[in-house]
Formats: sequence, structure tokens, C-alpha cells
Amino acid sequence: MTQLRLGDTAPDFEQKTSIGPIRFHEYLGDSWGVLFSHPADFTPVCTTELGYTAKLADEFAKRNVKVLAVSVDDVDSHTKWIDDINDTQSTQVNFPIIADDDRKVAELYDMIHPNASATVTVRSVFVIDPAKKVRLIITYPASTGRNFNEILRVIDSLQLTDSHSVATPANWEDGDDVIIVPSLQDEAVIQQKFPKGYKAVRPYLRITPQPNK
Repeated sequence: MTQLRLGDTAPDFEQKTSIGPIRFHEYLGDSWGVLFSHPADFTPVCTTELGYTAKLADEFAKRNVKVLAVSVDDVDSHTKWIDDINDTQSTQVNFPIIADDDRKVAELYDMIHPNASATVTVRSVFVIDPAKKVRLIITYPASTGRNFNEILRVIDSLQLTDSHSVATPANWEDGDDVIIVPSLQDEAVIQQKFPKGYKAVRPYLRITPQPNK
């Protein structure tokens, strides 16, 4: 199995899904991507996760993010499960669920952890940028549902810090103050980039209002 690390190119693949066959990189195009795995169809925690993700469609869209779920069951199972998700979660699943019954994607993304289970995928999350680089990896145990608000928060941080010379502090939310990166030392450049000024708590810790995106 491949061990993916931050900054690696996300492996491409072609696989069947609930909306038909897709090639991963082609499907993402110039969008960001969230690829997240599920232990199996018709499982309670997964049902709540996919339902909540569907309800966040507008939030993902305004961040230029495409979402894909992956489960080791086949397309027929996914189709029936989607009906259950829509009914029990009062939503409409609006993203593809990958049918990974041959474990192709699970192996490419190291989603099966034998010491947890030899047959089902753990709850992995991969955030992938438009250059197809892996920017975030989170792995949850099968018993714990994911916090999709946190995934959105990280995407906000990545998109902000990619375009400005800042980092985001602990518990940062969109609109909060940010930190000027320590590598930026030229005062003239700092004044140009951060016209609202900054507070130097320490030489390495300089707080400034969040720049406009």
C-alpha cells in the first residue's frame, strides 16, 4: 500500500461510482477535492456523515471544492444506501460515492489498517488542492463520526494561507486574526501586505487582522 504524505501528488484512479465511471483527476479539474472513506454501506455513523456532507453542498461550492465518498461496496448497494441517507437525513446526496469493491482506491490511499480491521476502510479524509497535491490527511476510528465543520475550517485556512504570507493560530475561524509568517521580515513588504498593521507579541509572533481573500 502507498503511504501518502502531505505534499505528495494524490494518486489518480478510474473507478465506478454512484454517478457513473470517473477518472479522479479529470473529475476534480481545477477544483479542490475532499476524498473521504467509509467502512461500509448501511452503517449508522456513515449515514449521518454523508447526510451532513450533502447539506453542506453550498459551503463546499463557494470554496470551489468537490466531494467524493468511497466505500468498499458496489454501485447497486450505494444506490440503495443513498435512498436511505436521503430519507433518514432529510437531504439529497449530491456527490459521487465511489464503488471500491476491488479495494483499488483503498489500497492507493492506505485506507485499510489491518490492526483496526482487515477488510473495511477506516474513516480517512484527504484534502487535495487544484494542483492535485495532498494538503490534509485525517484518520478517524470507525466508531467516531467526523467533524465536517473542521474540514471546512482547514480548507478556509489553506486557501487563505496559500494566497497571503500568513498562518492561522489555534482554533482560528474565518475572519479571526492571523499570524504573519516568521520568514517575512522586510518591513516595507509587511506594510504593503498588511496595511492594517500588526501587534508583535514576540518577534516571531506577530498578529494581524485577516487579509481579504
